[in-house]
Amino acid sequence: MIVNERMTAYINSLDRGHTPFLEELERRAREERIPVIRREMQSFLKVFLMMQKPRKILEVGTAVGFSAVFMAVYGPEDCRITTIENYKKRIPAARENFRKSGCGERITLLEGDAGEVLKTLEEPFDFIFMDAAKGQYFHFLPEVLRLMRPGSVLISDNVLQDGDLIESRFAVERRNRTIYKRMREYLYALKHDERLETSILPLGDGITVSVMI
Repeated sequence: MIVNERMTAYINSLDRGHTPFLEELERRAREERIPVIRREMQSFLKVFLMMQKPRKILEVGTAVGFSAVFMAVYGPEDCRITTIENYKKRIPAARENFRKSGCGERITLLEGDAGEVLKTLEEPFDFIFMDAAKGQYFHFLPEVLRLMRPGSVLISDNVLQDGDLIESRFAVERRNRTIYKRMREYLYALKHDERLETSILPLGDGITVSVMI
């Protein structure tokens, strides 16, 4: 845990919850061990969407569609969401969840490797949500930046690896060292790119909020 577990539990206990569909979708996803954004991240994202009101949203990493539906529900009524997923076993479930949610007409799911799909996109997005394979964030970044304009916001989830990122690389399990190295490179790139202003927050498993200047 990055933040004290009792504190996180207390904060989450105050949450009013979401729509019945989202509550059920989250319950089923957790039962099936499918990752969805954490409760504290949900609360932050809801407030962000209501404040920023982004109309063109890009999500990198769909899973079963929870966060895409979440953004459709709490974003502006006229927002349009493009989401990218490469894991074929989850794509049918995501499409079905979009249909059942009633938000399907506002969500476009693009199948394939995000590194390739991002190259096919042209329009700038108001908001980009990065929640895919953590070892690939750094490689996706050049194309993500190309799809931003001044005022666009990039939020990246799960960037602190449960606190492992501050440890020596030799204290990290060997199988996680590549992700450790790439995530450190990603955070350095975000903080040192003169086109961006970035804050790193110990929320959930760590997030970054970057605004293009």
